[in-house]
Order: sequence, then structure tokens, then C-alpha cells
Amino acid sequence: MTSESIYVFSAALNCLLLSDPQEKIKAVRELNNRWLATSDSVRLPDESVSDALRIAVPGRPGLPRLVNPREVPRRGFNSESARLKLVHAITHIEFNAINLALDAVYRFRGLPRQFYTDWLNIAVEEVLHFSLLEDYLKSRGSYYGAYDSHNGLWEMAVKTDHDVLVRMALVPRVLEARGLDVTPGMISKFEHIGETDVVDILNIIQRDEIGHVERGNYWFKELCRQRSLDPRLTFHKLLDEYMEESIFDSLNQEIRIRAGFSKQELIDLASRNRHTR
Repeated sequence: MTSESIYVFSAALNCLLLSDPQEKIKAVRELNNRWLATSDSVRLPDESVSDALRIAVPGRPGLPRLVNPREVPRRGFNSESARLKLVHAITHIEFNAINLALDAVYRFRGLPRQFYTDWLNIAVEEVLHFSLLEDYLKSRGSYYGAYDSHNGLWEMAVKTDHDVLVRMALVPRVLEARGLDVTPGMISKFEHIGETDVVDILNIIQRDEIGHVERGNYWFKELCRQRSLDPRLTFHKLLDEYMEESIFDSLNQEIRIRAGFSKQELIDLASRNRHTR
């Protein structure tokens, strides 16, 4: 086994464990550049997920303090303080998203080269999102870590670390896809109050997240195909097992279709929402 064939997993782990955001940003970009320069003919090792370490706590700075979701500061649009708390919450999501993409690269083995290319590219785009938001916070006299946050996104990463199919089903197709539903409304509200800098950043995030969810949709359905599973039945079985109380109201159907959902899938989700009330 060549050194080129194993570096991507160890390097992704190193990036994942870095606590300093600026060091993580630099390392992710360097890893992606190195990966893209690696020959397509290099064979990747076939270790299974059992060879990957369970990571209960990824690399993250000492702040923000992680609290119960019910204890996070109230966010909104009615004051500068409330808006900063909202932007901070989005910044925290994007930092977690960097770690999630890195974990997908590190953890799940024996997949086509394109899988690793996709998720390293996603990590680089999440780095951009985080950097833009962090710069915005600094321009307003704040910083990442100024407000308490919750750890729900990474908790789902731990719950799904045993199977790439489960990860693709529940993180991109549920948690990240929810951002596609709510971001247009946030953009409209920030536009209304003249916060053009935030609007520009959110438009970039929305554009890129459509692609991230599309990649999650693609790999979930491809993995179902490989395992001779029905994607529709499998997805709802996983929702029942892991996310029974998830709410699927106010679906942005146009954007979700661009991200790879079918019309039937959206009908199924809307129906599920009615049945869980």
C-alpha cells in the first residue's frame, strides 16, 4: 500500500482534530489541494469504518460554550444584538459543517474516489462560509465564541458514525436540507433591514449548500442501489429510528428539487409532517 493511498485518511483526521479555526482552515485547503494533485490511479485502502476512531469531541476552540439547545441565547432581527446572535449561530453551524465533511472523508472507507473528492470540496466550501461569517462578526465588534451554542449537529455525526448510508440519509438530507428551507427567509429579512453584507454571505452559503445536499442525495441513493435497498423505504425507516420527531413543514420545494429531491420525496415528507402532529 503506497503512502499516497493512506494519507488522505490520516490527514483528514489531523484536520478534524485541530482546535484552532485558522489552523484548521489552512490545513483543509492544503489537504484538498494535495488530494486534487494525486493521481487518479492511486488505489485507496479498503479498511472498513471499524478501523476509524469514534470521535466524541472533534477539534474545536474553547469557546463557544456548549449548552442545552433550550439555553442558547435568543436570536432574531429586532436589534443589532439579536442579529449578531443569529449570525453567530450560523457561524457555529458552519464550523461544525467543516468537521462533518472531514469526518466523512476520514471515517468511511472503501468508497469510490469521487466520494472523497466531493466531501473534501464540501469541507473547503464550509471553510469559506465560516471565514466570511467570522470576518463579519469581527467587523461588528464580536467574534466566534462570543455566545453559547449547542452541539446537536455533531451529536448526529456520532449517532451516524457506524454507517455511511445512515450519515448520508440523516445529515445532508435532513439537517443540512433544513437550511435550504429557512435561509431564503433569513435573506429576505436581512435585505429588508439593509444588512447587505449578511445577505451577500447567505447567498453564497445557499448556493453552495444546494450542492452539498445534492451530493448527500446522490450518495444516499447510490449506496441504496449498491445494497439493493429501496431508497424511499430505507429513508423513512431511518427517520423512524433516529428522528421520529423531526418536523418537515415549510419545505422549499423549488430549492430542494434543485438539490436532488424528487417531487414524490417532498410529498412523502410533507405527509410525514402531518402524521407526526
